[in-house]
Amino acid sequence: MNTLAIVILNYNGKGYLEKFLPNVIEHSKGHEIIVADNCSTDDSVAFMKEKHPDIQLIELKENGGFAKGYNQALAQVKSDFYLLLNSDIEVTENWCEKLLETLQDETVAGVQPKVLAYDNKSHFEHAGASGGFLDRDYFPYCRGRIFEITEEDTGQYQEPTEVFWATGASLLIRSKVFHEVGGFDEDFFAHMEEIDLCWRAKRRGWKFMVNPEAVVYHVGGGTLSYASPFKTYLNFRNSLFMLIKNHEGPLFIKWLIRMCLDGVAGARFLVLGETKQLKALWEAHRDMYKKLGKMLKKRKELKAFSTQFNAAGLSKKSILVQRYIHGKTHYSDL
Repeated sequence: MNTLAIVILNYNGKGYLEKFLPNVIEHSKGHEIIVADNCSTDDSVAFMKEKHPDIQLIELKENGGFAKGYNQALAQVKSDFYLLLNSDIEVTENWCEKLLETLQDETVAGVQPKVLAYDNKSHFEHAGASGGFLDRDYFPYCRGRIFEITEEDTGQYQEPTEVFWATGASLLIRSKVFHEVGGFDEDFFAHMEEIDLCWRAKRRGWKFMVNPEAVVYHVGGGTLSYASPFKTYLNFRNSLFMLIKNHEGPLFIKWLIRMCLDGVAGARFLVLGETKQLKALWEAHRDMYKKLGKMLKKRKELKAFSTQFNAAGLSKKSILVQRYIHGKTHYSDL
């Protein structure tokens, strides 16, 4: 019988653990639950030891972000499947079983549930919605979410579908695949590390799916606000890291196009007077250059291990053009 470990990476999330962990316990019977604490400075560890002494607690010695935190935690977990779960998520009945059904297909590496907003349960949540895709310039979007626009869930994206990436907020993945591709890239710290992970697995032919019959409700921005300049910094920098590492064809032209598009984003920040966001964008590019040599080395290493790239979920369209020139705000209109 296959084993499943639900692993919650926590950082200063005592309030979320208090609110949502009992719900996870209730709807995940028969599966191991582990909380990995990412060197919290609140009372998370004391809370777990007092209120949930039966739940395995992994205490990490430093906060290395989402990527390093999960790498260190999962190195200590022996299971056939890992179910990575944010601490600010409410799960529903049979969510694990629905996800596990998808992995009966041996070609599927990982799967996510449908992710709805906890504070507005009729609408999709930003982080994952009903499955993730990349456009031709490697900007991410979802069924149910294009940039800042999230759709109402009316059952329009209810069918299980192959996607390019599955959200790290609630990701069921084969442990052998996670370790086979080297886990999360710790240079990312946080944000888009799951897209990079999926991309590296897809370079070996693996599939990723969304199964909307499994449903979770995500608070979102629990650790870092969506409007945070630091999140802007991570998203721009890590998107460039992904491109440099994983782009299949000649790199320079694709990289140059992205630099120009980021320049347009910078001009928009300037016009809107969003100086903190503009500074975050500049710092993202500065730090991308600092690690350019390292990313090029990773690119070379990945090419050596790539076998057959599964490009499903990679669009030939520009989501920027679709959103800001054609005015399309729904995935179904693309």
